[in-house]
Amino acid sequence: MLIRPETPKDYEQIYQLIKSAFANSEHSDGTEQDLVERLRRSSSFIPELALVAEIKGEIVGYILFTQVRIGENIELSLAPLAVLPSIQKQGVGKALIKQGHEIAKQLECHYAIVLGNPDYYGKLGYQPARQFQITAPFEIDDTFFMVFELNPPQNNVKGVVQYADEFGI
Repeated sequence: MLIRPETPKDYEQIYQLIKSAFANSEHSDGTEQDLVERLRRSSSFIPELALVAEIKGEIVGYILFTQVRIGENIELSLAPLAVLPSIQKQGVGKALIKQGHEIAKQLECHYAIVLGNPDYYGKLGYQPARQFQITAPFEIDDTFFMVFELNPPQNNVKGVVQYADEFGI
């Protein structure tokens, strides 16, 4: 498996992959692929953190980390993570997350937040955001709102997460 940054020639494949990956998800509004297109055009987009996973030249996974504000700090949000349904639960998502974390550490980011399944993300080191005094800007069972510490911050990063306008939150 090859993990690499996306390129413009990948956009249509990525769009279809995300659409397929979220088609039967009970927590999807069916617009994740459109959100990615809006985020690419936003100031919160970080090209180095828009990654694809390829197997034999086919894009089978995608991950995007974009900037969010927490207090006075710029941090990251992981959204979305998408894997082709036929190969889910085979480590593609985990590999994309780990590679994204490594790049984010090199970019000197402190935290990545995610809204997702604690059983899945907890195995990858994500912890409830409340433990870091970081909260969501919407009502949510806080076990689903999680943080991964990339680099320990020197100042106190805490507060309500402010997502990019493209999220519509």
